[in-house]
Amino acid sequence: MSLVLICLLIAVIMPILAKAPLAFAQNKQQGGYDNRHPRAQQNALVGFGARAKAAHENSFEALIMFTPGALSVIALNQVGPIAQYLCIAFILARVAYLLSYWFDFHLVRSICWGLGFFCSIGLMVVALY
Repeated sequence: MSLVLICLLIAVIMPILAKAPLAFAQNKQQGGYDNRHPRAQQNALVGFGARAKAAHENSFEALIMFTPGALSVIALNQVGPIAQYLCIAFILARVAYLLSYWFDFHLVRSICWGLGFFCSIGLMVVALY
């Protein structure tokens, strides 16, 4: 169970870590980071900054998909090797997703998103059986 919880903790922290490249891009803009209107500044980003913003936001969306599966296998006492592998695969897919988004590898990014999605669904299936 602890491996699933560790993966869940990483998934919870990932959107916050994904904010760092976004903040970096905002800071590089003329005038630096606008802490009074950060979202308006984010909306004006292009290139790497825009991709960093999208990757940051998608981290929250992925968390919403992963959490029910991870909690289901814990609650239903279905934390076995398959559930653990799915959790690890989800985290690896999400790290690869972030990197491919930041560096504009769009096809790799889509594949990584799909892997993460299927890992999340797989956890729900494991919880059912």
